[in-house]
Amino acid sequence: MGGGGGMPGGGCLLPIGGRGGGCLLLVLAAAGIFLFGVVPSPFTGKEDGRQGGGRQPSAPPTAASPSGNLAERCRTGADADQSEDCRVVGTVNSIQAYWRQAFARHGRDVYVPAKTVLFSREVNTGCGLADSAVGPFYCPADRRVYLDLTFFDTLQRDFGAKGGPFAQAYVVAHEYGHHVQSLSGTMNRIDRDNRPGADSPSVRLELQADCYAGIWAHNAVATGFYDQPFSRNDIDQALSAAAAVGDDSIQRRSQGRVTPDAFTHGTSRQREKWFSVGYGSGDPGQCDTFSGGI
Repeated sequence: MGGGGGMPGGGCLLPIGGRGGGCLLLVLAAAGIFLFGVVPSPFTGKEDGRQGGGRQPSAPPTAASPSGNLAERCRTGADADQSEDCRVVGTVNSIQAYWRQAFARHGRDVYVPAKTVLFSREVNTGCGLADSAVGPFYCPADRRVYLDLTFFDTLQRDFGAKGGPFAQAYVVAHEYGHHVQSLSGTMNRIDRDNRPGADSPSVRLELQADCYAGIWAHNAVATGFYDQPFSRNDIDQALSAAAAVGDDSIQRRSQGRVTPDAFTHGTSRQREKWFSVGYGSGDPGQCDTFSGGI
């Protein structure tokens, strides 16, 4: 989300292509803007008949529904080993296969797949115009996940994450956790209350998406896209990525102090905890971050 609004340190709220639009996106480490999450609903309203007040999305190439030659290039595990975008395609297909099964098993409405848009520099979305500095994000207005693959280098170089393929998989799975929240209606909690803060709905939403990422990791082999469980090193990559983008970690880097009233995603420890809850249980029912303490 960047999460329901506040920048660490009390900076400006940042609609992407929406109302107010005066704050330019800055370097991620300094601004702490969205940092892979969901573009909050106040930025997806209509203005002049257009969603988000921005330009309407074009029809970009997607990972979940590839266009161009992406589908032809990404057919085997060897392709994924050699190509980062093919690896994302395989991860997305596995994640969506799991949630399709989970929705059916728990008697929910039919799972509606979401497209993943791979972009560079900037992209038009149902939530407005975004550039690479936003980081990966989910737009509820068009129900798409947007990824600029250069973010993963930034995560390792500027945020101290270990990096690696499973750090990428964790980020993608987190975004699809937001899609599940959109389909299930959980995201409406943010529509009603998008304030930041250590115990805010935005933090609870982000931690639940972390838990959902862990749920997928637990069940990934059962989707048929992976032939063996993830290693301890794989899980460490995910935990390192989660810790690197904790609110407290980002605030220490960007402003030299921690300001809990501006939290939007949760602390490093909380993000690691909830991914681990999901990974350890494999049960979406264990991801109720909206009840009790977090």
